[in-house]
Amino acid sequence: MSGGETEAITAQGLEELKAEIARLEGEERQRIAERILRAREHGDLSENAEYHAAKEDQAHLETRIQRLLGRLRSARVVDAPATSDVVAFGSTVTFVDETSGREQTFTIVGTTEQDLKAGKLSSESPIARALMGAKAGDVVGVDTPGGKRDMRVTKLA
Repeated sequence: MSGGETEAITAQGLEELKAEIARLEGEERQRIAERILRAREHGDLSENAEYHAAKEDQAHLETRIQRLLGRLRSARVVDAPATSDVVAFGSTVTFVDETSGREQTFTIVGTTEQDLKAGKLSSESPIARALMGAKAGDVVGVDTPGGKRDMRVTKLA
């Protein structure tokens, strides 16, 4: 993200982000430091594959921490409306694919929070964008790689 841009995130997503940073900065840094120390004890570092692997893992960890800290700096908590009869950021929506009859329930979250297995759908996804503003009972068209699909909103929470 370039300077000044914000990223919408749920309050829960912000807490999870902070917890991940704390875990990486604490126990993960400590674990890798111990691996490096143990590998150094094996002598000649120029031919010590274990040492070089641990140093590479350390570099990856630091890069991940910096990326997460960047996300934290740009995060802007957007709360779900307390009561709303339309789909909005933070809403939990249940909808049915009119063609397949498959029912799905997702919470609309920030892009970096997306986790389909956990029921979190990015607000930037085609389905979420199509559902935004819809009410229970509405049918919205969603452009998918397989063609246009109709989704019927059955429930909002």
